[in-house]
Amino acid sequence: MTVKTDGPGAASGSLSGGNQQKVVIAKILVTDPSVIMLDEPSRGIDIGAKAEVFRLLAERARQGLAVVYTTSEVSECLSIAPRIIVMHRGKISAEFSHDTTKEAIMAASGESLVA
Repeated sequence: MTVKTDGPGAASGSLSGGNQQKVVIAKILVTDPSVIMLDEPSRGIDIGAKAEVFRLLAERARQGLAVVYTTSEVSECLSIAPRIIVMHRGKISAEFSHDTTKEAIMAASGESLVA
């Protein structure tokens, strides 16, 4: 992962949100887990960092790592997840493959695209 810092002694707390997120994920991946669970892994990071995080996770998934994450970003699910499970009021309400629609996901979540 590419992490931009002011130098090797920089504290991770001084990094941007995207770089902090990459450090946390890298620390997890270095332990060589068989499953990784992430909650909103792209929240607060820029599009470049988001692409890098998901590229790395997809690469590790192809190598056998099980990647489970939660997100409120429906378009993110559609672009990267091969399997999408929707929860509504604490229960699984639907399961979709990557070729579903945003409308179907929103309907299963009890939300509507129309305000």
